Amino acid sequence: MAKRGDRARGTAGSALGSLDFALDRGSPVPLYHQLAQQLEAAIEHGALAPGNLLGNEVDLSVRLGLSRPTVRQAIQSLVDKGLLVRRRGVGTQVVHSQVRRPLELSSLYDDLEEAGQAPTTEVVRHEVVPASCDVAAALGVQEGCEVTVLGRVRRTHDRPLALLCNYVPVCLLDLDNARLAATGLYRIMRSAGITLHSAHQTVGARAATAQEAARLDEREGAALLTMQRTAYDDTGRPVEYGTHIYRASRYSFDFQLLVRP
Repeated sequence: MAKRGDRARGTAGSALGSLDFALDRGSPVPLYHQLAQQLEAAIEHGALAPGNLLGNEVDLSVRLGLSRPTVRQAIQSLVDKGLLVRRRGVGTQVVHSQVRRPLELSSLYDDLEEAGQAPTTEVVRHEVVPASCDVAAALGVQEGCEVTVLGRVRRTHDRPLALLCNYVPVCLLDLDNARLAATGLYRIMRSAGITLHSAHQTVGARAATAQEAARLDEREGAALLTMQRTAYDDTGRPVEYGTHIYRASRYSFDFQLLVRP
């Protein structure tokens, strides 16, 4: 067993072979939680990449000098977060890191691409509809005025991450499904000469409906993060209203908070 201050090193034959784990038996933090935190950090920083195998629980307990229940509990906590998956006959495999996104005016597609998350998009809705009261207020048009609504499922590493619903003025952009599937909406706006300047955004949370759960490969009632955003160009014109939902198991918002002078 690893002693206070000991470092457990994985052996060859798994992705843990080159990693050190500092496990402190004298700490009030349980060993399983220490191991889970360090595995999660390795995944987040790319030391453990999607597809890497960790081996099975018996092998891991021997390699790391820990009891099998301790290793099982650590792995289960990351399975519950969606970072690891158990595969029969294969062992434990890294799925992905959680997407952590700063709260700033940027495109989810661009952020994922820059983070090496291999984003893909499925267009599930693209039509012209009368603006509801909320949409009309956000876009500064009359209720019932025609607007374009876009529904898209954004995936990373072929797994659903977010369900995006965007409303834009009908005459703002020339949009087609192939282009919407290939890139992000804000990138399309920039290429059309639209300069995004600011946005008003609200973040919340709720449980997934049956339809949303099916789209996002979640169970009904699973936790979802929600976001409503109205974006403005450099003339102050509202150019987009979005209502998005994200899998809480795979996505989080990062805040930087400053002390008010």
